[in-house]
Formats: sequence, C-alpha cells, structure tokens
Amino acid sequence: QVQLVEFGGGLVQPGGSLTLSCVATGFAFSLYEMKWYRQRPGQERDLVARIKSGGGIRAYVPSVKGRFSISRDDAKNTVFLQMNSLNTEDTAVYYCNANRFEESIGETDYWGQGTQVTVSS
Repeated sequence: QVQLVEFGGGLVQPGGSLTLSCVATGFAFSLYEMKWYRQRPGQERDLVARIKSGGGIRAYVPSVKGRFSISRDDAKNTVFLQMNSLNTEDTAVYYCNANRFEESIGETDYWGQGTQVTVSS
C-alpha cells in the first residue's frame, strides 16, 4: 500500500525553525522525484521545493530560497524540509509529493495527507 506520511508540523514563533519529514512506503522511493508543496488558507497548493532522484538536483521557489533546505535519505525512504527564519507568510499546510514519469505508463503522483505549520507570536 502506497503511503506518504508527513511529520514535524506545529506552532513556531517568527524567526524560528522547523524540520518536516515525510516517510514513504509501498513504492520505489529512490526512483521518484520528491517535492514539498504548501497551501495557505484560501489559496491554491504551491510548489515549495523539489529534489530529484539521486538527490543531486534541488530547486526552491524564490520566497524560500536561502531559508529552506530539502534533502532525502533513500535508505530510510524519507524526504526532509528544513525550514529556517520562518515568518507568518510560511503558515500553511505542507504536503509531501512523489512524482515519476515513465515512458511505458506515464506520470505517477503520490500525496501525503499534509501537516500544518503555523508561524505566530
């Protein structure tokens, strides 16, 4: 059974840090690109960071570049999002996504259930 389970959300003060984890089961994790998305209240779900299979290529949206860091541990089927210098604009539900394209079957997407991050004093 395919599952992505996020951990690590919570309440943090502005300027603080949090690390999110996403543990994957039921598929070949190391072959998938992993992404973190977030959905702010009343807004669409937006991509925050991504890391390619193998971990050599990472990318971030401008609003989090220099503050957030994505990494993966393929031995533990886990992807992380280290978030530093958090501000109120980072308040959102954060979702883990696994994505892979194969010529034979097309695109495969898996999603976690989300974890709430609230930045507030």
